[in-house]
Amino acid sequence: MSDHTSKQFDLELESIRTRVLQMGGLVEQQIARAVLGLIEGDASLIYAVIEDDHKVNQLEVELDEACTQVLAKRQPAAVDLRLITTVIKTITDLERVGDEAKKIAKMAKAIRDGSLAVPDVQVRHMADLAVAQLRHALDCFARLDMEGATEVVRHDKRLDAEFKAVMRQVITFMMEDPRMISGGIDMIFVAKALERIGDHAKNMAQYVFYMAKGEDMRHAQLEQIEQAAQAARA
Repeated sequence: MSDHTSKQFDLELESIRTRVLQMGGLVEQQIARAVLGLIEGDASLIYAVIEDDHKVNQLEVELDEACTQVLAKRQPAAVDLRLITTVIKTITDLERVGDEAKKIAKMAKAIRDGSLAVPDVQVRHMADLAVAQLRHALDCFARLDMEGATEVVRHDKRLDAEFKAVMRQVITFMMEDPRMISGGIDMIFVAKALERIGDHAKNMAQYVFYMAKGEDMRHAQLEQIEQAAQAARA
């Protein structure tokens, strides 16, 4: 491969990495707007999330096509092939995170349009945790940070615990006041969407190990992931 071709290939890969992070930034924005729209009952935020979901989908399609073109033209091997494979998996998770943000916006719309009584449960903290997990996973992708990726996997349990806590709170409210049932069910769906966002962030963190070292950690236990990170550091 000539220097020119090699440099061009590097530029193509860098462009793909940059666009993945841009997609991640858009998805983060979608989550934040959906939750704020829910909390404040802001119709403009709610509708913006629903309307902008197509932008997330379009980015996935464009990045998928870019990866296909690289595979066809460059026939990458080793690290470069692992990068492309990781990008394809990562953008799938990001698109699904976008879908979860849209679900939250739709729940917010149903609550607002139906003037439903909603249990006074705090989902903002859970949303902050989910966004922080997603941002950390994207940062680990950008820096091939296996230590950080291990933290993302480890901290997924916090979101699981938050989901269970919200569930208990909502059920208590619904038992005490049947008028809360419809709004309570919607809030459970919101909490589940946030918990699923955490799961997608965890998936993305696990892909970092494959991109960096070729190790598939998708179904590994936390202890195995921690050992892999330690071995890479040694």
